[in-house]
Amino acid sequence: MHDFDELAAFDAVMTSGSLTRSAREMGLAKSTLSRRITQLESRLGQTLLRRQANRLTPTEAGQVFHDYCREMLSLASRSREALADLSEVMRGHLTLGVHCSLTRSWAAKVVEAFLACHPEMELTLQARERPEYSSGKQCVQVWLGELPTETGLKTEPLGRLTQRLYASPGYLARHEAPTCPDTLAHHPWIDLLGTTHDGLTLHHAERGEFCFRPPRSRLSVNLPELQLDAIAQGQGLGVLPEWLVAAREVYHPGELMPCLPEWRPTPLAATLLYPYGQRPQRMDALLDALRQAVPASWYNAS
Repeated sequence: MHDFDELAAFDAVMTSGSLTRSAREMGLAKSTLSRRITQLESRLGQTLLRRQANRLTPTEAGQVFHDYCREMLSLASRSREALADLSEVMRGHLTLGVHCSLTRSWAAKVVEAFLACHPEMELTLQARERPEYSSGKQCVQVWLGELPTETGLKTEPLGRLTQRLYASPGYLARHEAPTCPDTLAHHPWIDLLGTTHDGLTLHHAERGEFCFRPPRSRLSVNLPELQLDAIAQGQGLGVLPEWLVAAREVYHPGELMPCLPEWRPTPLAATLLYPYGQRPQRMDALLDALRQAVPASWYNAS
């Protein structure tokens, strides 16, 4: 029978090509990693790796065996997860992919509380610029904004975030504040992830809709913190979720001012995405934690 520590050592070196790097990533002494590979080669009666210059390269036997090695490691991981589902104590690993606007401001706190409640769980939190529809069975996602009709995943509404146009007081003091949607085209625009590139619809309770194509954004960013900073520093106007602005106001009061308050962009839908079919207990626990952590204001968006 194979020793899985030896298999993991071989797989790590095959992936990195370096004993030093693999030992560092695995938290092992280089001598320990080398010994495990030597022991594996002895069990197999084959040389798996050959040193060339400062790099390890696989022999023909090493290339053939690596595919089987990965299958065995994957099977061992799945078997541990299957047994963990039968245990009263939740174990295993999950991935939580979250829209970059919500990762730091909301999801990080949910993850902290979840791991505190389940000390034997492991979780990877990823900030994403787009959803992944081919995510694995152990992945949950929270997306903000529109989704295609068919995602291949189960979608569950979490709420809606209202939005407004914002500028800084300093910017409005230097420029004439917009008085109607027609005047927005005269202002520089700060865009997040190209979300307003195809146009922006503003809604008024009495005047209906106004379809506005923002001017070309000279500054486009892929992190909401950068968009917030740019607008607060007076570089232009932009659309921001009110919830994010309210969270920033706690630490930086008065840095952002709403513009055209009677004209509102369409609220952003917050959506849970997760695989169809039977789910492991740990995934259901994470889904429940996310649902329970939804701010009340997300439910009240009109």
